[in-house]
Amino acid sequence: MLQSYEIGALPLINRILERIRLPQFFEAYLPPDDVRCEFPTSKALLVLVQNVLISREPVYAVAEWAARFAPDLFDLRPQQVSLLHDDRLGRCLTKLFTGTGPELILAVVRHVIAEFQISLDELHNDSTTVTFFGAYQEASEEGHRLGRATHAITWGHNKDHRPDLKQLLYTLTVSHDGGVPVYFTSHSGNVVDDKTHCATWDLLCQLVGGPDFLYVADCKLASRENLRYIARTGRFVTVMPRTHGEDKTFRKRLRQSPQAIRWEPLYEVTDEQGQVTDRLFVCADESLSSDGYRLLWYRSTRKAELDQTTRARRVQRALAALTELRERLLSPRTRFRERGKVQQTVDDLLTHYEVESLVRVSIEEREDVKYRQAQPGRPSEHTKYKKETRPRYHLTWELDVAAFADAEREDGIFPLLTNDRQLTAEEVLRAYKRQPIIEKRFSQLKTDFHVAPVYLKDVGRIQGLLAIYFFVLLVQTLLERELRHAMARKGMASLPLYPEGRPCSRPTTARVIEVFEPIQRHSLIFGDNEPQFLVTELTALQCEIITLLGLSPADYGR
Repeated sequence: MLQSYEIGALPLINRILERIRLPQFFEAYLPPDDVRCEFPTSKALLVLVQNVLISREPVYAVAEWAARFAPDLFDLRPQQVSLLHDDRLGRCLTKLFTGTGPELILAVVRHVIAEFQISLDELHNDSTTVTFFGAYQEASEEGHRLGRATHAITWGHNKDHRPDLKQLLYTLTVSHDGGVPVYFTSHSGNVVDDKTHCATWDLLCQLVGGPDFLYVADCKLASRENLRYIARTGRFVTVMPRTHGEDKTFRKRLRQSPQAIRWEPLYEVTDEQGQVTDRLFVCADESLSSDGYRLLWYRSTRKAELDQTTRARRVQRALAALTELRERLLSPRTRFRERGKVQQTVDDLLTHYEVESLVRVSIEEREDVKYRQAQPGRPSEHTKYKKETRPRYHLTWELDVAAFADAEREDGIFPLLTNDRQLTAEEVLRAYKRQPIIEKRFSQLKTDFHVAPVYLKDVGRIQGLLAIYFFVLLVQTLLERELRHAMARKGMASLPLYPEGRPCSRPTTARVIEVFEPIQRHSLIFGDNEPQFLVTELTALQCEIITLLGLSPADYGR
């Protein structure tokens, strides 16, 4: 008898899961299973984590997916795999919803910090939206279920640019040391970002054991309430929004007397070939915000190029839209018969493309004259005609050269706020420049792991599934971090992970899973003899990755 199973990268993932001790934390913090339960909740949830990492199947297809793999990789008996049906997994997600509070998340992360020696001296926070396709009428308002609050799946500021769809808000905090997720929470879809920071700060203080860390976030942090709350005990770095008066004052000064502002060089950014791609400067005159925080202005040559390109693209699109509008106005069937309506359309167009100060549009009113017979009948030399006039509007525009010059002076500049008096201007900038690491986690959440669409209707189970995604992000980040640290310890600059053996200096979990996908295990049984196990022969690259992650190639998949 021959049995064949897939192995893939599951042993590597299981190695990280063993070190995280996720099943033990599930058993400690989730409601206890009924004594009649034939399948532990902790094991079912672990299968969901493994599934999202490897394949991301809908809940109803997990059993079919798991049947392709060797049962021992899930710590299951062969007859238990068929029990992974959608009803059982749904009930397990409900249990995870009732048990996923700050206590469970903090307990897991504290263990991870100690096990993997993760630095918490700088934490980055941001949020994204999880978009939902469907009505979700039962989750239209916030409520309570099983003693826990449920979110409202509703409309809000959608960061996937889908304002027509409902959403939930997903807030994540990562460390700068490898971008390891250290805390997450979810909110109703209509919750604004700036209302989440104070509660997140308190929980991070519990995690770290005090406020001795640098909290970095985007401009939503820069409300007076948030900054005062954090500044009482801790330190922050954020970007100042354009709506603040200090921003307008500095930009006005820059337009009127740019030579009076002194820029001091900080550092240069180079690519792999050693070519300079960006030069960073700081304004020599450091100032204070209206609330007394340090306000530092920076200038980036790379950002200046991007600002110029973006402005040119906006102007080009605005002119194309104006051309189209002018053709509509000239059409004999045009509905623009009132000057106010034309003016409003032009204003909305310029505002949409953010070129109000760059393009000046003139609206010229002309008379459209037509002659009609005064009376019906066949026209003759005695037929009388009456003159009808209707207003018609014509657009002309020109680019404001002075406004373009002013805009070019502002290219590449941005302000940062901090209450840390000890950090240098370069240290403040480098801390904020590490903020995109959290955007990478959101990208993985929505591309590698396909957080949407969500094949669930119950909002409690959906909140439980979002917790699963946090643990998935945690596992994949730790696997990447362990592999990269092992490469650094051995002095390896890259691995030939890309097609054709091309080098990869920063291996990702997705690529590692892809490399290990062909590995299978075959069990061959002759009569009553002991089974013989045959595992796909490993390549040199696979053996090297296995060794780097602390496993034995000889035992892999057996």
